[in-house]
Amino acid sequence: MGEAVSGPAGSAEAGRVVRSVVVRRLLAVEREGSLSALHVRIAAGLAGVSERTVWWWLAEGRVEARPRRGGFTVGDPLWEVLTQVGGNVAELRRGMLRAQEEGVLERWGAELVPSLATLHRAIKGELRAGRVLQVARTASGRVEPSRYDRALAELGFTDGANGPPVVDGPDALPSDTDGEERPGAVKTASRARVSGGVRLYAPGARLVSTRQVAQVVEAVGHTVAARGIGCVYGDTGLGKTVAVEQALHLLPGRVPVWRAVVGVRPGLPQVRAALCEALGLPSGSLTHRAGPADQALAEALAEPGVLFLDDAQRLSPPVLDYLRQLWDSPGCAAALVLCGAGSERALARAAAMRSRVLTWHQVSRLDTEDVPRTLGLFHPVWEDADPADLGRADEQTARGNFRTWAKITSPVCAARGRAPGAGVDRDAIGQACARLGPYS
Repeated sequence: MGEAVSGPAGSAEAGRVVRSVVVRRLLAVEREGSLSALHVRIAAGLAGVSERTVWWWLAEGRVEARPRRGGFTVGDPLWEVLTQVGGNVAELRRGMLRAQEEGVLERWGAELVPSLATLHRAIKGELRAGRVLQVARTASGRVEPSRYDRALAELGFTDGANGPPVVDGPDALPSDTDGEERPGAVKTASRARVSGGVRLYAPGARLVSTRQVAQVVEAVGHTVAARGIGCVYGDTGLGKTVAVEQALHLLPGRVPVWRAVVGVRPGLPQVRAALCEALGLPSGSLTHRAGPADQALAEALAEPGVLFLDDAQRLSPPVLDYLRQLWDSPGCAAALVLCGAGSERALARAAAMRSRVLTWHQVSRLDTEDVPRTLGLFHPVWEDADPADLGRADEQTARGNFRTWAKITSPVCAARGRAPGAGVDRDAIGQACARLGPYS
């Protein structure tokens, strides 16, 4: 809820934003049939108002953001269509044009079809006001966390301050070819690298929420709520790190996240130093003395939080056993998330650590039938490509690997830059795939 607390304290504008976010979240929980006084108490504390005020907001039922005078607004029917097309604003407008031609535009809750730029602005305003675009679907079989953590998760409040923006949050608005923004992923502008060291290779590319990402969010959320150890693994290039980073960003702001960076085949002193640095401990004075360093780490891990350790396949069995000893320390209240291609094999060589892993999650490849929609969200260059050509390229070359598709996107964008009027046909896709070399 980053925007809910921005602006001068106590200002009318800040109050309206907080109210809209709070009421929307509470009504969403109420529709699921699980609204309780605890939800209202948490929401009141986050909004800085009394519980009676929040109940009054719910009774009054005014949740819509104040529209611009004379401006276009997005009603519930249009928002439902936007959800069905995966957040693709251009596809939403094409559907509105078809409905206008058929004379049924009124059923969509609109009297006219706005320009694409106006539609982007209207949707961006709805997202900033707290409206949720549910593109990513959570996996089934949620494990019950504690009552308080469950209530926070159902309300969906996040700090929105650090880390990559969330696909269905108010900041998830990438720049488009028309200079406006649309929901669906992370804004990268002209940069080829985004937060977390993720290379997207093409200007204008965005991180996209997929079914695989939603499943990782579910698994990591369960691990953190249970204060256990989780392992996220799978082949290279499938987006494991990106998905875990998004899951950590979705955690409530009161849950601290520590990220430790380790080298290749690190020894125990290097890992101890990395952990001290991640937890904000004076690593220079502690890592040369194992006893005091271990005691300081144990005391730091007594605070509820989550330690994220990427490239866990680099860790040797003695290092993994050292981590196991830290998590076996009395009073440890932190969760540990290990991630990496081959991390499950590294854990298999450390039997004691492997037996303590609560959650194992394998990230799967992108489904072929989801490739056209996902690539359309990933980069505008793919929006008008033939789905059959994309499916053929995925079966023959990319094989559901998102990193491979990012590499294919780069030469396609370069070709479109040299010939702006040219389309993305089968030959253009084939030439881009040929650049992947003999190891694709």
